[in-house]
Amino acid sequence: MAEKQAHLNGASYGPSIPPPQHYHRPGRGSDCGCCCFLAFLLKVVITVAILIGLFILIIWLIFRPINKVEFHVTDVALTQFNYTNNMLQFNLAANISIRNPNKKIGIYYDRIEARAFYEDQRFGYDALTPFYQGHKNTSVLNVVFKGQQAVTLQGEELTQFNQERTSGLYSIALELSLRIRFKLGKVKTARFKPKVECDDLKIPLNGSPVAGISNNKCEIKF
Repeated sequence: MAEKQAHLNGASYGPSIPPPQHYHRPGRGSDCGCCCFLAFLLKVVITVAILIGLFILIIWLIFRPINKVEFHVTDVALTQFNYTNNMLQFNLAANISIRNPNKKIGIYYDRIEARAFYEDQRFGYDALTPFYQGHKNTSVLNVVFKGQQAVTLQGEELTQFNQERTSGLYSIALELSLRIRFKLGKVKTARFKPKVECDDLKIPLNGSPVAGISNNKCEIKF
């Protein structure tokens, strides 16, 4: 009887019930992250495409034939141009006009560096003050080169100089190195670094400014 009572006290009520398990459906989190990345990438591509399109539109509006920004050398004064012992002594002043014919586009000239060349050798340098040019506006740059510079003229170059000294008419080139931005409404573009080349200017040695020199139109190169 005692054995039966012990058996009843230690009775087994069947197997134990395991705790509930939570199942995670594989792939949902990774799919969400992938979709978010693709959406972000698509937004970046669309933004870049819009910016490129805007840039192309601005450049087209500015530099199409009817609205091209123009540079001209309007007048010059060359009062000294002597070459002795591989040293060039010079005194040259020039006015360069910039015409912006665009109705809605302005130009920031953040850096303007002017250089003068004779026989492809630089002899003069002048840094000008930055400025903003409004739409449908003409601005004039006053460039001055004065001093002396070591220059080597040999052979045909020296012969050319002696001929021009006799005639009193020198072939001089001017160059502008620019850093500019364009403004269309409230939108400003990135900076560009074009060069403006005024080649083969026929400048007489004269004490007073000379207007209407030949080949006075300059070329813009980006």
